[in-house]
Amino acid sequence: MVKAWAGNSVNAVVFRKNSLVTYKNIQFIAFYNQKGKLTLGKRKLNSSSWEIVETAFSGKIRDAHNCISIMVDGDGYLHVAWDHHVNPLNYAHSAAPLSLELTAKIPMTGLNETKVTYPEFYKMPNGNLIFLYRNGGSGKGNLVMNRYDVKSKTWTQLHTNLIDGEGRQNAYWQACVDKNGTFNISWVWRSSPNVASNHNMLFARSTDGGISWIKSTGEKYTLPINEANAELACSIPPNSELSNQTSMTTDDSGNPFIASYWRSANNTVPQYHIVYNVGNNWRELDLGFRTNPFSLSGVGTKQIPISRPQILVCGKGDKASIQLFFRDSERGDKVSVAVCNDINQNKWTISDLTNFGVGSWEPSYDTELWKDKKKLHLFVENVQQVDGEGVADAQPEMINVLEVK
Repeated sequence: MVKAWAGNSVNAVVFRKNSLVTYKNIQFIAFYNQKGKLTLGKRKLNSSSWEIVETAFSGKIRDAHNCISIMVDGDGYLHVAWDHHVNPLNYAHSAAPLSLELTAKIPMTGLNETKVTYPEFYKMPNGNLIFLYRNGGSGKGNLVMNRYDVKSKTWTQLHTNLIDGEGRQNAYWQACVDKNGTFNISWVWRSSPNVASNHNMLFARSTDGGISWIKSTGEKYTLPINEANAELACSIPPNSELSNQTSMTTDDSGNPFIASYWRSANNTVPQYHIVYNVGNNWRELDLGFRTNPFSLSGVGTKQIPISRPQILVCGKGDKASIQLFFRDSERGDKVSVAVCNDINQNKWTISDLTNFGVGSWEPSYDTELWKDKKKLHLFVENVQQVDGEGVADAQPEMINVLEVK
């Protein structure tokens, strides 16, 4: 397609929501080019011909937190947020439906928009959008939720503090919207900028577009959610090499499946794990196929031998088929997938989807194409990440859309 910045993982972090997004038969893409310019593209599905536009906006590409997130609303307008790591909101939308021309940078609500990190868009079945971000710094931030109404074309702030760190910790979340419009969110707590302080896996969901929140049992939350009232999905102590901001999805019945990695107490090797609930209780799968130990500690974006995972589920309940997409140095840093067709047996088949390595890449995908057509398109670029927000002396690399059969 085109070559782009590859000196760190800013184009290929797992928490991009989204790197790719499809509206009807048009697919959009976003990335930083070698000059650090926010670059947009679009194509008709099944076409190899992309229209690529370098916008007037730039990002501080030497910090891998500062990724670009995009989504298309129900009227076909592209929404873009970029370049955030505890700094003022950078947001614009397309000047017309399906256009790559953006407005000037504009506020959303004007509230709590000075210390933004981790912007994420989610599309609801009615075409409205949800926007999540952290307000504040690592270890002491709060989760803000905005909603965009396609009819009025306006943003409102639903929650200034949906998940409250109470000044001593913050939630690092992953979220998804199921086919019925239920908004699911899970998170780990972090009590300092040191990633080693990540602990526990918590859960909440909303059936009314993010206004009110309940536990998996149906019990209603008193807001804001905090450490005392949060539903514990899985107990994981600090210093377990527990990752943050991974992925989650639901099965066809809306049951939550959360993917992450950590090191169990009796093991020296961090493994991929899946935490899920298909009935009245939470369960946990240890995939157990890794053999190389590593330690996850310190601040900044880490150089790690594995990527954070993406999870997709087909079917429902105990009959569900799980696909986990990842990168692991044990497999030559290729794009890989682990598949399990019987979660009760916890048997996994692992294969590589590329014959080339992708460096420090992490998987992100076109969520709307998957929801609408069960077609999986992954954003792929060979990127390098130097530990602690370092930058590699790397030449620009080709952007690819991997269409997984």
